[in-house]
Amino acid sequence: KFVIFINNSRWQTSTLQNQQHRVRYSDSVEDGSIIFSLSGVAFLLADAQDLLFINSKVIFERIKKFMTIHRNGFLLLSAALHGPKEWEVMFRIQQRFLGSNLRIVPVHNTAEAIKLMLTIAKTASKPYLDNIHYRMLMAKTQIIEQSPVWKMLHHSQLH
Repeated sequence: KFVIFINNSRWQTSTLQNQQHRVRYSDSVEDGSIIFSLSGVAFLLADAQDLLFINSKVIFERIKKFMTIHRNGFLLLSAALHGPKEWEVMFRIQQRFLGSNLRIVPVHNTAEAIKLMLTIAKTASKPYLDNIHYRMLMAKTQIIEQSPVWKMLHHSQLH
């Protein structure tokens, strides 16, 4: 289970708490940010509709500040329907932060956002990464051992 730091955000935290995650409120966390401390992953939650009516400079400054604080950050862009206007907002953000480590992920609702955050946080946590690394090594070994080319090379070296 995760320890999650959050500011007093509009997004529901009851789902996280119901899943036995510890949610800690902190004034030092940027509004709209959720930080998974053990995995080092942070999320900036943004409503696409709100971004349509805010000055781009304000949006870009907020994202830039978030990125300077969090090296492993994701922008979750929420909209019930991602139509042309929402995709335009996403495109402008992508253009501005091209080449940076910011990843933008469209989500449709709070439940989807929470599920996505938990999945990313889980896959970024050390025990899970170690498990993935081990499985990849085992798969690589199995592929090499069962490869006809590998068997042929091994056979030719013996003779």
